[in-house]
Order: sequence, then structure tokens, then C-alpha cells
Amino acid sequence: MNNAVKERIEVLLVEDNPADVILMQDALCDAECSNILHVVNDGEEALAFLRCQGAYAAAPRLDLILLDLNLPKKDGREVLKEIKEDDSLMFIPVIIISTSRSEEEIMNSYRLHANCFISKPVDLNSFFEIVQAIDGFWFSVASLPRTA
Repeated sequence: MNNAVKERIEVLLVEDNPADVILMQDALCDAECSNILHVVNDGEEALAFLRCQGAYAAAPRLDLILLDLNLPKKDGREVLKEIKEDDSLMFIPVIIISTSRSEEEIMNSYRLHANCFISKPVDLNSFFEIVQAIDGFWFSVASLPRTA
């Protein structure tokens, strides 16, 4: 992907904390990311969005998923497992963004085939730096799978 002309990236943020959703939206806007951010608040909604079910029948094909682990209805671990076991979804990169810093949680996420694990920082500047790093790597450097 050419850094000078970024393609629009379809990103799904799966996050139940409204403050973290706003932070992510602000940080992505601040980083001037060329993407479309979709937000769902629980694991069941995430899978419905990914599978274009119900209210999400017209949902776009995603390029990247930002997934919190501690979610209502179906937690992020279950969502990650289902994504990576589904032939039509398994190639979408999944970045875990969690408050956890547990080595066991990190290892388990990678066992479930997460593409990246990021611990949520506690201060605002660090949060913005992490989102800029996501933008710099996943939206500018990495080649994301483009399938219909």
C-alpha cells in the first residue's frame, strides 16, 4: 500500500466501554487515518456484523478488527475463536486491545490466532501513541487481505 495515498480501510471496533469507544474514535481522527470505523458493543453483535446477519445484513467486508476481551453476552476470547475457525472470516486480522497485562491472557490470545495483542494504556497520550502506531503499521505498512 502506498503511504501517500491510503486506501479506505473498514475497521470494526468491538468495545463495550463508551469512554474507550470515544477515545478510539478521537485518536483515529487525530491520526488522520483513512478508514471507516464501525462499532459494536458486545460479542454477539460482533459476530452478527461479521456474518452480515439481522440488522447487519448490509455490513461491509472488514479489513481489520479491534477486539476487547471482556465483553458482555459473548466475550472476546469466544469471538476470536469463532472468527479464526470460520473459513470466510479467518483471514481478517484481529488486534486484541485489552486492559489485561497477564502473560497467560497474552499467550491464550495468540493461541487463538490473534494477530496482535495490545494492553490498553492508562494515560491519554499513550493511548493516542498506540493508535498512531496501529495506523502506522496496519493501515500504512502491512498488506491487508482484500477479499470480497
